[in-house]
Amino acid sequence: MSTAARAFWLVEPGKGEIRPVALPAPQPGEVLVRALHSGVSRGTEAIVFRGAVPVDQYATMRAPHQEGDFPAPLKYGYLSVGVVERGPDGLVGRTVFALHPHQTAYVVPAEAVVVVPDDVPARRAVLAGTVETAVNALWDAAPLLGDRVAVVGAGMVGCCVARLLSRFPGTRVTLVDQDPTRAEVASRLGVDFAQPGDLDRTARHAPDRDLVVHTSATGSGLQLSLDLLAPEGTVLDLSWYGDSRVELALGGSFHSGRLGIRASQVGSVAAVRRSRYTHAQRLALAVDLLRDPAFDALLTGESPFEELPAVMPRLVDGTLPAICHTITY
Repeated sequence: MSTAARAFWLVEPGKGEIRPVALPAPQPGEVLVRALHSGVSRGTEAIVFRGAVPVDQYATMRAPHQEGDFPAPLKYGYLSVGVVERGPDGLVGRTVFALHPHQTAYVVPAEAVVVVPDDVPARRAVLAGTVETAVNALWDAAPLLGDRVAVVGAGMVGCCVARLLSRFPGTRVTLVDQDPTRAEVASRLGVDFAQPGDLDRTARHAPDRDLVVHTSATGSGLQLSLDLLAPEGTVLDLSWYGDSRVELALGGSFHSGRLGIRASQVGSVAAVRRSRYTHAQRLALAVDLLRDPAFDALLTGESPFEELPAVMPRLVDGTLPAICHTITY
């Protein structure tokens, strides 16, 4: 017996469509999940949608349960929340998060889903994959009590990082973005806000940030991140640039200040926690952190699944502004 479902496919760079899917009956150890919400991971999914994944990253950037290959046709995405309709008794009827593309229903191994706590709304739970990225980043960055931190880029990842940092005692966090409307979001996240122009002038005279987390995926954002660092400071770069080239001016304080740039990426558990956390345990931690209602500030719009082929191009080109745009089923 099979179950009918529908999935969003990128049929060619810049064009998506909804296609039917025939789901197999779940086998022992598998679950059938009926989707409630999914989230568009705008930065990564925009690069995929434009067909801008570098050829040498095709294998690395495959999403869990992806079908098809880069650049297209393929189905992509990894922020899905649904209800288990069939599977082990302890999971049937439970709301779960899964790293799955945009699809109305799907069959996956039971260990591929994480139960969402009853006090975490299903729509908020789509942020679990992004909070997981932020958790891994802070394991990599190892911020200290009292640090002065800037987060450059107020997208999904930057906002999640800023909120987690705001809970470190004595730490002053500034969320930096060109969009002045992000000031309200920063306030709801409990952090300060600044636009790049404000900080450019300060950085030239008194760079004082112990740590800068960069998430804007722009060369100018990475340059500003370096310029803000106090001597011996580090930029933790969470941006994925796809096939875009980035140029930096390193003739200033980069060498004299002994500054550092370090990459962080969610594909591997941070080395400092690799012996204690599996990927599943890290994701479960992220879901638990979503009990915090401040994360609702990131949920900035929603559309029905049937409109996703028209919505995705607008999210990619910025005509539909969003931090996390959710899809309802």
